[in-house]
Amino acid sequence: MTKPVNGFSKLSKQQKIEWLAENYLSKTPEAVAILQNYWNTDESLQKLHDEFIENTISNYYLPFGIAPNFKINDRLYAIPMAIEESSVVAAASKAAKFWGERGGFKAEVINMTKIGQVHFMFKGRKEHLHQFFEENRQKMIDAVAPITRNMEKRGGGILDLELIDKTSDLDNYYQLFVKFDTRDSMGANFINSCLEKFAEVLRKQARETDYFSEEEKQLEIVMSILSNYVPECIVRAEVSCPVDQLSDNPEIQGEDFAEKFIQAIKIAEIEPYRAVTHNKGIMNGIDAVVLATGNDFRAVEAGIHAYASRNGKYTSLTHAKVEEGIFHFWMEIPLALGTVGGLTSLHPLVKLALNILQDPSAEELMKITAVAGLAQNFAAVKSLTTTGIQQGHMKMHLMNILNQQQATEDEKQQLITYFTKNTITHSGVIEQLERIRS
Repeated sequence: MTKPVNGFSKLSKQQKIEWLAENYLSKTPEAVAILQNYWNTDESLQKLHDEFIENTISNYYLPFGIAPNFKINDRLYAIPMAIEESSVVAAASKAAKFWGERGGFKAEVINMTKIGQVHFMFKGRKEHLHQFFEENRQKMIDAVAPITRNMEKRGGGILDLELIDKTSDLDNYYQLFVKFDTRDSMGANFINSCLEKFAEVLRKQARETDYFSEEEKQLEIVMSILSNYVPECIVRAEVSCPVDQLSDNPEIQGEDFAEKFIQAIKIAEIEPYRAVTHNKGIMNGIDAVVLATGNDFRAVEAGIHAYASRNGKYTSLTHAKVEEGIFHFWMEIPLALGTVGGLTSLHPLVKLALNILQDPSAEELMKITAVAGLAQNFAAVKSLTTTGIQQGHMKMHLMNILNQQQATEDEKQQLITYFTKNTITHSGVIEQLERIRS
């Protein structure tokens, strides 16, 4: 029976692997070899990766691809994407080509405000707390001056500091609600450092306030943390063209394409079951760029999906319409991204990805990332409403199936040729492969 291990983090990497093999891998040499095969042969580079997190035993690879020909605000980009799903990069590239021939994508950042909160409990008179806040607001702002100085030099800093009464939702619960501009940094460490200083001053001043009762002086800080919900850090991405230029299939009229496409979008606007999958397609593009550029895709996902539910019902993030003969397709989403700090200055591939994007500011990266999401969604809805999603997806998935079956290069070529004229299914691929082998 496996027993708990003590001091695991203090073991060397090799010792960690030996313990893992002993307790969970049945001492399988092949399993240990797999872990070691993914080590980088450059020892200094491997050491860098080992120190990103605790208890590293190997590296986990994702394909790092390029979606070229993205025309955004009349500038061409090749967008790096890190993702395992087979059809994503191909679909993004196809959408980039399609819209590049129709004027390209337009994108703008509407706001870059980020949010942090000090959550605290106060038992006492509300008017006392409001008076206390007004008297100490500036003291709190002054206390973080050493933290904010450099950010302010770059044009960022604290934008607002409010006291929020949440006692109608939870007894005795209040917030310090703080708005920040963190410029090219995602800003988590900066925001959290400011919040903890605010909390320190809040607690100290409460203890020293004469008109507070003894109970009021025991103001309790629960936690101080940024929010990944950033409904004021918004970027808009859009495309448009005359309806008669919309279809690239001679068998489908532009008007028919637009009508069916808009119907699909409206379904995602009113049907949550469809909206979740619809928005997942958007995130295929967004997450791939966020990962490639060393940003936090979990934070981005959480914030975007919360935004999709902001009116009390989960709905589509993209919208479409025809107005005066022009087809419009657009999206506004919250994106808190950074191009300095974190992995952006450590991970060699992240630095390369940002270099490929011509070293964008955070604002520019927001635009690029939003466009990647819009392009991915356009490609998905276009496929769904014309040829069906599986045709393109299974074509890209074919190679994965063949690799799973350890097909030879000759077998791969025969099956690629065969499935150019036949429907690809997993069972169909296996059947044809067995015929070749027999």
